[in-house]
Amino acid sequence: MGGDFGPHCVVPASLACLAENPLLRLALVGQAPLLEKILSRHSGVDRSRLHIVHASQVIGMQERPSQALRGKPDASMRVALEMVRDGRARACVSAGNTGALMALSRYVLKTLPGVDRPAMMAALPTRTGSCYLLDLGANVDCGAEHLYQFAVMGSVAAEALGVRRPRVALLNVGAEDIKGNQQVKLAASLLREARAINFIGYIEGDGLYRGEADVVVCDGFVGNILLKSSEGLAEMVAERIRGLFERSLPARLVGLLALPLLRSLRQELRPAAHNGASFLGLQGIVIKSHGGAAEEGFQSAIRRASAEIRENLPQRLHGRLEDLLL
Repeated sequence: MGGDFGPHCVVPASLACLAENPLLRLALVGQAPLLEKILSRHSGVDRSRLHIVHASQVIGMQERPSQALRGKPDASMRVALEMVRDGRARACVSAGNTGALMALSRYVLKTLPGVDRPAMMAALPTRTGSCYLLDLGANVDCGAEHLYQFAVMGSVAAEALGVRRPRVALLNVGAEDIKGNQQVKLAASLLREARAINFIGYIEGDGLYRGEADVVVCDGFVGNILLKSSEGLAEMVAERIRGLFERSLPARLVGLLALPLLRSLRQELRPAAHNGASFLGLQGIVIKSHGGAAEEGFQSAIRRASAEIRENLPQRLHGRLEDLLL
């Protein structure tokens, strides 16, 4: 029910994912009359793999997490998380209020043993493929121990998702050992002692996009600014290129010749293709879709949840975290 487009985005995205994955089953949690009305506009819906779970309340995008915890026991977000807790669903995907989703996830699902705070992780495109970045905003203030836990969780998750011996780095203002604040320096000391983690040291922002690391760790304040700045830069560059090709007739002709390459590049770098942040460290799978994501973006978030289900990510995290954190 949340996000900029609500069920008008979620319903068609869900139907598209069901069409491409015959093993997928989905539950739409929210106000049943509205969901049924939107579904009625689509023909050929396989209701054996899609059902509606009614929830009478909705958490607004501006509501405080404390209000969501105490005042809305039948909110769609909470009902969905309780389905995961009770084994009636394997994952929860939401485009709603991030703070409320994190607070409710911690309350309903609980964290894995050894994890103080869950972290948000998402994949960013790089020159060589992609890089996993965490935290993306769930934890604005972090100590060294939290950064260490994020690094451990990010490494285990990346390995589970197909990266062999992930290179883990701390985002910093320089690559030299003397650079950075006290929290980053202490976290680096902890990671150098963790032989099971392939820690390669510090990385700067440009190194992230060069593909110098597979997992990059920072606090949520820095991570969220980096993510949003990257999205804004990508949009600005695309607009500038389009404007240059529209300036004159010769420019338009060059643009026509370059159009296939530009379309391919846009397809690779579009934010929708990388939408869906994982809440790592919970006893269940929770994926946060960008609030402004349209249908294609929400499909990516559902695919991310499906991938984590296939890899049994919480259980794999639990097993490795016992060795590295406890």
